Amino acid sequence: MLDNKLHLLRPFGPTIGKFSVTLDVIKIINDYVDEIILDEKKSKELDNGPNLAGNVKQELKINGDFIKSSGLLNILAAAIEKWITSTEGKKITKLNVYSSWVVRQFENEYNPPHQHNGHISGVGYLKLPKDFGKNFQQTKKVNYNGSINFIDGRRSFNSPSVHTVAPVIGDFYIFPSYLLHSVNPYYGEGERRSLSFNANIDEKIVLL
Repeated sequence: MLDNKLHLLRPFGPTIGKFSVTLDVIKIINDYVDEIILDEKKSKELDNGPNLAGNVKQELKINGDFIKSSGLLNILAAAIEKWITSTEGKKITKLNVYSSWVVRQFENEYNPPHQHNGHISGVGYLKLPKDFGKNFQQTKKVNYNGSINFIDGRRSFNSPSVHTVAPVIGDFYIFPSYLLHSVNPYYGEGERRSLSFNANIDEKIVLL
């Protein structure tokens, strides 16, 4: 007889951590990125597009010193520590955010399925269009324009293979670097701006 208590177990599959960054930190990052965009020389120097999978207008390297001075590094460190403790029952002693970049996506652009290097990757949203445009004809379907897709394994009972998330300014997601993900195109004016990063933690935590 069921005692009305149901415990959810997660013995298989990667997890995704979600947290929010305050709008004042988002503004600091956006102001920094806007300065780079206005400086043609610096934009060319920091162009990271050739090294990344995205079919987007511009991808800019972000200086590690800025990640620290903006306060974002402390926020990421706290979130990653909590995520690892919650999922692995272990405490990290090392964190190295060794690469970070901003993705500037516009109408019809997209990011194909890909994965990252390192142990942990993340993405957060800095700027979004007013809307991502309508579905074509089939308006009753869920609109996934401009959304991010996290992809893992095969679809089976009680185990979807894709988790799709609509971006919200200030929302950040952290996940194992091997987790495939992609970004859908959208239709309309405006910039979809996000910040991505790769990080390493203690080897003994990530190695079986």
